[in-house]
Amino acid sequence: MGQNQDVSQTALDQVGSALEGGTFVGVRRMLNGLQPADVAHLLESAPPRMRHIIWQMVEVDQEGEVLGELSDELQAQFLGSMDAAEVAAITEGMDDDDVADILQQVPDRVTFEVLNAMDQQDRARLERVMLYPDDTAGGLMNTDTITIRARHTLDVVLRYLRRHEEIPEMTDNLIVVNRADQFIGLLPLRTLLVSDPSATVREMMVTDVEPIPVDMPDADVARLFERNDWVSAPVVDDHGTLLGRITIDDVVDVIREDADHSFMSMAGLDEEEDTFAPLVRAAPRRAVWLGVNLVTAFIAASVINLFQGTIEKVVALAVLMPIVASMGGIAGTQTLTVLVRGIAMGQVGKTNQAWLINRELLIGLFNGLLWAAVVAVCASLWFDDWNIGVIIAAAMVINLLAAALFGAVLPLMMTRASIDPALAGGVVLTTVTDVVGFVSFLGLATLFYG
Repeated sequence: MGQNQDVSQTALDQVGSALEGGTFVGVRRMLNGLQPADVAHLLESAPPRMRHIIWQMVEVDQEGEVLGELSDELQAQFLGSMDAAEVAAITEGMDDDDVADILQQVPDRVTFEVLNAMDQQDRARLERVMLYPDDTAGGLMNTDTITIRARHTLDVVLRYLRRHEEIPEMTDNLIVVNRADQFIGLLPLRTLLVSDPSATVREMMVTDVEPIPVDMPDADVARLFERNDWVSAPVVDDHGTLLGRITIDDVVDVIREDADHSFMSMAGLDEEEDTFAPLVRAAPRRAVWLGVNLVTAFIAASVINLFQGTIEKVVALAVLMPIVASMGGIAGTQTLTVLVRGIAMGQVGKTNQAWLINRELLIGLFNGLLWAAVVAVCASLWFDDWNIGVIIAAAMVINLLAAALFGAVLPLMMTRASIDPALAGGVVLTTVTDVVGFVSFLGLATLFYG
C-alpha cells in the first residue's frame, strides 16, 4: 500500500512538473502506462485545476475503468460534463455492478438514453442489478456468471469452457444450477482440472455452500467473505434462483468504504469527503458540524455557570476542571470505539451486551481509582489543600464510571433506533462526560466549601 502511494505521489509530481513545462505529450504517455486504479489515485491526489487537465488526457477506452475506481463525488463531477452518448461509450464492456454505480450518478434522462443504447440482453442484465439498493448483495453482484448442469461430465464442461474466448475475472468456481436456474452447488476450477474427465459434475460438486440472499446488507456480505476466505459467491433470490455473483474486489471496496465511514463520521464528515474539495463545498460541510458542537459546548458552559459562586471562592477549581472533563472524554471515547467496532463486525448481540457493559464499568472503576489517586496527590501538593485533592479524586471516579456506562450503552441504543453511533455517538458522549464531570466536581466543591 505504501509503495503504491509512493509511486502515485511520484507520478503526481512528474505530472505537475510536465504540466508546468507544457509537455502534455509526456503526461499523456505516462498516464497510458498506468493501471486504471493508479490513474484514479492520481486524480484523487491532485488539486482541482490539475485534476481536470489529467482527466482530459485519459484515453477514452480507459475512462470507464478509471471512473469505477473513483469516489462517488468525483464520479459525479466528471459525469456531469458528459452527455448520454459519452456515458454509454465509457461504460461499454464494464461489469454490470460498476455500470449501475456510474448510472446512479447521472440524471434519469441520461440513464434512460444509455439503457436504450444497449442491446436487449445487456440492458436486461443491467436493469436486474439496478433493481436493488447499492448497499445490498443485489447492488454488489455481477450477472456475468458461468453456469453448468449437474448431469454433465467434467469432460463436457471442459469442452464447454474452451468455446469461450475468455471467462469472467475472479472465476474460481463454476455455478451448478437446475433447469429452473436454481442454485444447487459449486464446482471449483481446481477440482475440475485435476479430476477424472469421465466423472459427473454431481459427483464432484460442493453442495454445503450457502448462497447469499439478494437483499443481504453489504456489511454482512463482507463479513461472510472475510470469515470464509471467499473469492466469489453466488447470489440468489427468495426462491433460490441464481441472479449473479459477488467477487472479492467489490467486497474490498465495501470494507474500505465502511472503514472510511467510521473514521470520518467521528469528525462529522462524509466518507466521500474529497481531500482537495474546493472551499465552497468543504467549508459549509464542516460548519454544520461545528455548529452542533457549539450547541453542546454552550450546554457544558451553562452547567459551569451554575457554580459561578463556588469558582469565585476557590480559583483552583477553574484550573482543575478541564482535567476531570478530559479524562472522562477520553475514557468514554475508548469504550465507544470498542462498542462501535464490535457492532460493525457483528460481534455484539443480545446475549453479550450485559457482559460488555459490566466489563466496561469495571474498567472504568479500575482506571478511575488509579488515576484519581494520582491526581489527588498532585492537586493537593499543587494547591496545598487536601480537600481539593479528595474532591477531584471523587469527581474523577464518578466521571469515568459515567463515561464507561454511557460509552457502552449509547451505541447500543442508537443502533436500535437506526442512528449511526459512529456519527452521533461522539458528540452525545462528549456532552455527557463534560456535564457529569463539571457537576460532580463543582457540586462536591460546593458541599465542601459552601
